[in-house]
Amino acid sequence: MARYEGRHRNAPAPSTAPHEKRPTPPARASEAAATRRSRHEATPQRKRHLGRPVLAGALALGLGASGLAYAKATNIIGADSAAFVVGSGVAAQTDELARATTVDTTYRAAASVSRNERRTAIAATGLRTAKELEAKKKKEAAKQAEKAREAAEKAERERERQRAITNAKEDPKAAARVLMVDQGWTSDSQYNCLVNLWTGESDWRWWAENPSSGAYGIVQALPGRKMATMGSDWRTNPITQMKWGMWYIKMSYGNPCNAWSTWQARSPHWY
Repeated sequence: MARYEGRHRNAPAPSTAPHEKRPTPPARASEAAATRRSRHEATPQRKRHLGRPVLAGALALGLGASGLAYAKATNIIGADSAAFVVGSGVAAQTDELARATTVDTTYRAAASVSRNERRTAIAATGLRTAKELEAKKKKEAAKQAEKAREAAEKAERERERQRAITNAKEDPKAAARVLMVDQGWTSDSQYNCLVNLWTGESDWRWWAENPSSGAYGIVQALPGRKMATMGSDWRTNPITQMKWGMWYIKMSYGNPCNAWSTWQARSPHWY
């Protein structure tokens, strides 16, 4: 019977040394060293990419643990309930992050609009800086204040005018001073000439009547009915009388001082 040698009859006999290490071919040795280095060394970019899944996994793990803890604390039993809690926790935190992002975006948008509106306002005025715009606003405010002051003074003068006219019977001279402005006579000299003229004629009595000629009123119009052109109340209203007298002076002499000079030059006195 022939002796069985097996399939590896041509293979070399194994070494008899118990711990002898077989030599490694040069090519295979370099590949093995490269593999070992690649396991322990990674580029910064690879480290960054590796860190993202780790962080994501940690976040998911934390949310899951929170959900499970809540499930145990509230006696929720069963895998479905725990999964529901985990899903609710993730959704709640996601909603909170979304709300925070919306608020931040809205605030930034509003701030941007406010800045843009301010820039637009400055550009519309033709000014270059906010300081110039503020100076212009102050100047406009000063103008408005001056206009308001002038309007207030005008209103006060009008009130004084109305008071003087209303009290004409008690103080006809004050009423005459107000009425003279309507004729353009504003100087003290013209007012004094008028006072002297009508003091000599009637002593400023609105009811005075000359028994000889029939001249009537403060201005001693002759005849008195001439004053009806200014109002039918010429007998009792000193304002009607003085308006007619000033009209007559302006038409005949130009101003009260000319009429007063003429009155003084005549004897008996008249104008």
